[in-house]
Amino acid sequence: MSKKLYIGNLPYSITEAALRELFAQVGEVSSVTVITDRDTGRPRGFAFVEMADDAAARQAISQINGKTIDTRTITVAEARPQETRYSSGGSRGDYGGGSRGGYGGGRRRR
Repeated sequence: MSKKLYIGNLPYSITEAALRELFAQVGEVSSVTVITDRDTGRPRGFAFVEMADDAAARQAISQINGKTIDTRTITVAEARPQETRYSSGGSRGDYGGGSRGGYGGGRRRR
């Protein structure tokens, strides 16, 4: 069964091809996804690599975690499931902004 890994502190110049090449040295790579900013399209400094099996994933963590790429020491760890996120748009009870408090700011009335 494949295992997804989180790769952090990557240089912004990293490509999916370069990551695939690096991780292929320790085992079969199923997929590589460099996370980009949705507005600018630029890499955000982290990625996900899916290894073909648990043994390859463990080997990748032990051999690649802490390596330096372009002066940055990268982090390799087992990926955690994504947490549910709420939209930042609109009013959601206490999370809304405006003049009635919440996290959005606005002037406080006295």
